[in-house]
Amino acid sequence: MDTIPSQRIRFDDDIHLWKRTRGYGDLMLFLRRLSEAVTGVMLPWDGPGPSEGVHAILILLDELDGWINDIPPQPTPQRFGNLAFRAWGKRLEEKAHSLLNAMLPVPLHRYVPLLTPYLTTAFGSFVRMDYGTGHETSFALFLLCLTLIRFLHPEPAEEQHLVLTVFLRYLRLCWRLQDVYRLEPAGSHGVWGLDDSHFLPFVFGSAQLKGSNVSVDAVLRPPLPPTNLYFMSIMRIHQVKFGPFHEHSSQLYAIATGVPNWGKVNSGLFKMYEAEVLGKRVVVQHIPLGGLLEWNTSTHGGTIGGTSKLLPTDGGAKGNSAQLAINTE
Repeated sequence: MDTIPSQRIRFDDDIHLWKRTRGYGDLMLFLRRLSEAVTGVMLPWDGPGPSEGVHAILILLDELDGWINDIPPQPTPQRFGNLAFRAWGKRLEEKAHSLLNAMLPVPLHRYVPLLTPYLTTAFGSFVRMDYGTGHETSFALFLLCLTLIRFLHPEPAEEQHLVLTVFLRYLRLCWRLQDVYRLEPAGSHGVWGLDDSHFLPFVFGSAQLKGSNVSVDAVLRPPLPPTNLYFMSIMRIHQVKFGPFHEHSSQLYAIATGVPNWGKVNSGLFKMYEAEVLGKRVVVQHIPLGGLLEWNTSTHGGTIGGTSKLLPTDGGAKGNSAQLAINTE
């Protein structure tokens, strides 16, 4: 059995080690596959029905959402971080094993200890009562691990569901947690950050818009239709922030006014995600690593190569018959 995932990034040098591991390469390839799968696909999406795996994850997220009704915010005045969030988080930590056992078929139960740390860190810090892009990354790692053990399948239709059904459901749950429990942004860069709490919706949303006739500066003319995750995230910002957009969201404003097309937006956001999220110790130091996501710097060498457990057979991401392999011995 693999080692239980744990916090491995303590110093800046650990970031450089992580980026040379097989697990890091698997994550970046996984995110690029998801991005390619939804390129040009708009909401509402009339795709095939969800697989049993996707449906099971949605049931889990629905249950977590229901806990918010069971655990209302405490009435005592608190500017940020209502203490009831700690009760919500304690319930998740106590029930994570049973939730995953209920979600997974019996042959996959042995992976529950390797999945639990990613699930319990995907919704915020129950100590600091905040939420940020590191927690969002934990959820992406959770989905990656479920793919590596074949609970989810590396096929275009499944990958579309992971973005347009599962991730969207996760995003709505996180927004509700932030609003109800008044969670503080974790490691916010202020006006210089892309967004206080999220990053991946902009990556996936810009992929949806690639090749469309929608101009990049359309985001400056709200209200925006909920046809993609990028527009939905922009409208979310307008709900929680006040004042001129160019002042409180300067990075997004600069993209809208300075990048010529959505393809360049998407490629630029991937680079920014690696630099400003995965490349920042203060962001990723609380993410559990290891287990199914191998911390093995000797077999990866900094590129997604033949030793990766998550490698398309034809080098592409969309429409291929890739087989994500994992050693189950």
